[in-house]
Amino acid sequence: MKEITCKLLVIGAGPGGYTCAIRAGQLGVDTVIVEAERAGGTCLNIGCIPSKALIHAAEEYDNLSHMVGLRNPLGISIESPKLDLARAVAWKDGIVARLNSGVLALLAKARVKIVHGRARFRDGKTVEVETETGIQVIRAQAVVIATGSEPIELPGLAFGGSVISSTEALSLATVPGKLVVVGAGYIGMELGTAFAKIGSKVTFVEEKAQILPQYDADLVAPVARRLTALDVRVLTSARAKGLSDDGLLVEDAAGSEQRLATDKVLVAVGRRPRSKGLGLDELDLDHAGPFLRIDEHCRTSMRGVYAIGDMTGEPMLAHRAMAQGELVAEIVAGKRRTWDKRCIAAVCFTDPEIVAVGLSPGEARAQGYDIRVGQFPFSANGRAMTVGRDDGFVRVVARSDTNLVLGVQAVGIAVSELSAAFSLAIEMGARLEDIAATIHAHPTRSEGFQEAAMKALGHALHI
Repeated sequence: MKEITCKLLVIGAGPGGYTCAIRAGQLGVDTVIVEAERAGGTCLNIGCIPSKALIHAAEEYDNLSHMVGLRNPLGISIESPKLDLARAVAWKDGIVARLNSGVLALLAKARVKIVHGRARFRDGKTVEVETETGIQVIRAQAVVIATGSEPIELPGLAFGGSVISSTEALSLATVPGKLVVVGAGYIGMELGTAFAKIGSKVTFVEEKAQILPQYDADLVAPVARRLTALDVRVLTSARAKGLSDDGLLVEDAAGSEQRLATDKVLVAVGRRPRSKGLGLDELDLDHAGPFLRIDEHCRTSMRGVYAIGDMTGEPMLAHRAMAQGELVAEIVAGKRRTWDKRCIAAVCFTDPEIVAVGLSPGEARAQGYDIRVGQFPFSANGRAMTVGRDDGFVRVVARSDTNLVLGVQAVGIAVSELSAAFSLAIEMGARLEDIAATIHAHPTRSEGFQEAAMKALGHALHI
């Protein structure tokens, strides 16, 4: 094949990669993007988007199930609902296909050349791509590594058969009668809760002492109560040892073993960088553990080679990758940019949802801040009451000397939609007075944000 030359080569068309390529194209940079599978990456095809579709289907089914009979508080009575999981999965696949086509159209609009195949470095400026029609060589002035991540396997629980990753969990044709979820982080919790709502008997096995160990106990408590209501079993301080003839062998902290009967085992213990076959051994790149080390411009230790997204470590979030991709594109185009973000929102789509932005009270104190904390419960919020779910709260963390907001956290139904307001407050350097003085629409859950700020100032109105 004829060799391709370009100014910018992006390897991986996930959220970070395609955002980088589109922005570079908009800025007139001659750009090529290489993708081994489908545009959109893990997030669009087998992660964020399809999982939220499944979670929504499960929530709708669960809501209908609670309307059976005449004792429903809303006065709505229906016959027993039924779920066709294969049809729900097909609906989810339709959403994915639509968004996948949209990404391809946006790349084309930005005049980005797409090469389908697996890339491997020859050197820091040259990549060979294994395509359906042969090896395509691409030479570029700058290269962005945006190959994302993949699920981690456990010893004795290799993926295959009854052991599945989140990828297979999103494409099951039937609902497992019994499902064991190994790992109670955000991926395991989101999917396990969804399957519990559509009829699976779910058991979580978590090595740490708490589910969702990345969040503080106050945020996790409403989620734990909801799991109890869904009849979900939770084993903490427990470790999965492997499959046996009659189920999954689990060991607790004291060394006692038990076997859990199950139809499927969903392993969701984390993700690792997808770098196999990429030829990184041909490059002189610094690492931070399994991840590529980058500076505030997303530059690796090799000139002209950038890295973004999950390849660069935590937080492994699509919106972080997208922001990094835009930054690199503008740097390559000659603009002055640097990574100066104050915070990145983390959202867990459990039931109820969790949002964490900036510092928690414990993190703020650990960094030496003298703080004030305001917390407002949704049980005192009119909008939460009118939708029948008033569990959870909004919490604001601020410096006690200046009232500068350091962090905002919330747990409750649909609080993911408040994440932008929380992030904006911190990015803009808001103080408690700014939030308290901003008129929040009534009746909305966002009023909890205002009330939490008021509480921290000592004059909450509705508690």
